[in-house]
Amino acid sequence: MLGIIYSLNISAAVNTTLPQLHVEGRFLKDPDGNIVNLKGFAQTYSPFFNSYGWDNYDVPGCLSYNKSLIINMQEVGWKVNFVRLHMDPYWSNFPGCSGRYEGEECFSETRFKKYLDEVFIPMAEFCVSKGLYVVMRPPGVFPEKISVDDVYNKYLIQVWDIVSNHPKLKNHPNIMFELGNEPIQILGTDGNYGSDGDAKFVNLQKYMQAIVDVIRNNGADNILWIPGLAWQQSYSGYLKYPVVGNNLGYAIHLYPGWFGSSNGYMSFQREWDSAIKPVAEISPIMVTEMDWAPEKYDSSWGKSTTGIVGGDGFGANFKYITDNSENVSWLIFTDAAKLAEFKDEAPAAGVPYTFLTDPEACPWQAYHWYKEYANPTARVVTNLEILGGNLKPVDDGQTMPVAIGSDFYLLVKATYADGYTDYVSHKSTYQSNNTAVATATLGRITSHQLGTAKVTVSYGGFQKEVSIKTSYFLLLSEAMNLTMFGNNTFDNATRTLHLTQYGQAGWSFPNGVDLSGFKYLVFKFGNYNYPWGTHIRIKDGGTESKEYKWEGKKELMIDLRTITTEQGETISPKHITAVRFWSGGGDYVIDNIYVTNDDAGGEEVTGLDNIVTSGNENDMVDVYSVIGKLIKKRVRRADALLELPNGAYIVDGKKVLIVR
Repeated sequence: MLGIIYSLNISAAVNTTLPQLHVEGRFLKDPDGNIVNLKGFAQTYSPFFNSYGWDNYDVPGCLSYNKSLIINMQEVGWKVNFVRLHMDPYWSNFPGCSGRYEGEECFSETRFKKYLDEVFIPMAEFCVSKGLYVVMRPPGVFPEKISVDDVYNKYLIQVWDIVSNHPKLKNHPNIMFELGNEPIQILGTDGNYGSDGDAKFVNLQKYMQAIVDVIRNNGADNILWIPGLAWQQSYSGYLKYPVVGNNLGYAIHLYPGWFGSSNGYMSFQREWDSAIKPVAEISPIMVTEMDWAPEKYDSSWGKSTTGIVGGDGFGANFKYITDNSENVSWLIFTDAAKLAEFKDEAPAAGVPYTFLTDPEACPWQAYHWYKEYANPTARVVTNLEILGGNLKPVDDGQTMPVAIGSDFYLLVKATYADGYTDYVSHKSTYQSNNTAVATATLGRITSHQLGTAKVTVSYGGFQKEVSIKTSYFLLLSEAMNLTMFGNNTFDNATRTLHLTQYGQAGWSFPNGVDLSGFKYLVFKFGNYNYPWGTHIRIKDGGTESKEYKWEGKKELMIDLRTITTEQGETISPKHITAVRFWSGGGDYVIDNIYVTNDDAGGEEVTGLDNIVTSGNENDMVDVYSVIGKLIKKRVRRADALLELPNGAYIVDGKKVLIVR
């Protein structure tokens, strides 16, 4: 198994020859095939962002100021190995221009080329000499609305044409390019801004591909980081419409409150799985903006706390989720001048925390996390514990209910001989005894079909077992996604779903669930109190959803064979990704939810526990799987079970269990 290098050792005193990285599948790798995940910081070269340590286009002053910050950071022990280098428009804009400072309106090609040579390249070369990979970012940010081949598209093509043709940057083994900063909306193929799904991603692919093609046509094979929409939060459509080429990854931004991170671990993980995991499964990821700190310090862009893994707070959950992905490089976007002032000294008892010493702020945590990535501490494991994503202990022998097509998140917690504890889900190994029912990877068990499975989790010489039993729709708060929109709740004892105003909650199936073996999806309700607008929405992974109104009804029976949206789109029951409630708010008692082939909507029992063989052996019968799929048609009853493997079946409407 290939090793993972989280950080490369660096020295402030000597130049370091960095190995050239490349993209291989979903990973960054070095020439020896080791996986490399970078950890870093950012610099922006303008008087404003440099606290006016220099001014008036003072090139020597700018270089001296920013080089000194890097030297100071390394001298105080920051184990960083990449820097995001912003080619700030301060240098490339016409002085005194009244146009959009962050855009193309004030851009001077002559000035950009001049200061590329005098500021940006010298800083990039200095960074490499100090053991830092460099990710260069173009001047400014995207306008709010873009379209294929618009003026900003042409502007980025112009910038990257210049950069990728420069002999000191083209194919530089340690310099990468981030294609743009925070696109928001693109004109979709439907002629609308703010379009969703295919309409926007078809054009986003064209927009970014045009930039990639210019760079590659110049013969430059530098690693490229591609942004998504919605301030670099929206990426799932790239799976269907990928930007093509070698050495490509995706650059995301992630602040507290984004990706459901303000609602605790479960919400954060689910939103990550929905927005980022699809592209993380095929390409490396780099988080090029991220930080956090309590608001009282007013020293970070993101306002939150470190918190705890599996609970509230941002930082610990961010680290846990990205560690489990195994292919995420990231930085903290905190001002480099502040990081250069850091000292690895906790305040004395009674002395108030500061931004740099508070464990609930990112500098203290990142500093120590970076050191651990670079030089892991050898420790002896004394105990291993499994927790659910809701921090409830999962005991050996305990069976956990899991909805088919969804994930059960588990947190693997190790205790060491020195009393230190850590979450080691990404370091553990997993083995399922029934991969047809469920498979397991880092920090999650993924269910596939009805049945039971046992997953063995191993780490540090210890083993724990997690048993699961799957079903389609579990009426349990821990199995539901209660933050699809709003902070909704579900009471397991009373089966009461409380929806906030315009709230959405229900079941997310990130891997898709196949209901094509059934005719109907049935909802049965008890008492409810709603103001208006009570609907159920079914989604198939695209942007379209089918909406069913059920105000005043005790039962809703949905025909899974004819799910057609108002726009005429057909939703396939073979790949349902969400079933959600939506309303203007209120409380709803849910008696039951189930799938059935009974035209009268009756519930079918699938827990088969006995053998039924009544009837004449020469009767002609049909044989179905327990999920309603036809296996044999019109065969003799005596031959119905021949050559079938052990399992449960429906023979002539009777329950049959084969155990040989």
